[in-house]
Amino acid sequence: MKYKASNTGQGKLLENPLLEKLTKTHISVPLIFFYTTSILVLSYMIVFQELSLMYSTSLYFIGFLAFTLVEYLVHRHAFHVDVSQKSEKRQRIQYIFHGVHHDYPKEKKRLAMPIFMSILLSSTFFLIFYVTMGIYGFTFGSGFIAGYATYLFVHYAIHRFRPPNNFLKVLWVHHNIHHYAAPNAAFGVSTLFWDKIFRTMPNKK
Repeated sequence: MKYKASNTGQGKLLENPLLEKLTKTHISVPLIFFYTTSILVLSYMIVFQELSLMYSTSLYFIGFLAFTLVEYLVHRHAFHVDVSQKSEKRQRIQYIFHGVHHDYPKEKKRLAMPIFMSILLSSTFFLIFYVTMGIYGFTFGSGFIAGYATYLFVHYAIHRFRPPNNFLKVLWVHHNIHHYAAPNAAFGVSTLFWDKIFRTMPNKK
């Protein structure tokens, strides 16, 4: 996919001004919602379902880590599918979901998915976790959405703030390489781990 990355301006997805506004989200909305939901669900499972603290926190942590894999897979295989030979409708959908972010990577209100879409998707994941793991799926899911909120925070920070002078700087470098030099590599945002596992690290040159 080819992009025309611009550090200024805003993308426009819809002609209707109200619907266009709904495609934008202030980063505080999903962060508050998902971190709060994560803590409440975990607390409920420990207090009212009487799951041991060690077992609950272990499931929570595993769910958190599981999100990093989903983050990588979705970014690589859903957001970066080559649609150049596809229909205009397919190209349009791809642009709405991710292409606009590559064209305007610093547009702060499009650094997170609209909250209603996030809630719909997270609810779907919770249902899947419940069907496959029973009540333990809620503990796993609370860690999963905490992973999602952390990804959002890291992604926002990378695009809006200068890189820190510590070990986290590598995340800034990695993701900016993805945007400005190698869009078909460096798919991880919150971690480089899966890029190393699946050999999609960018060329060091």
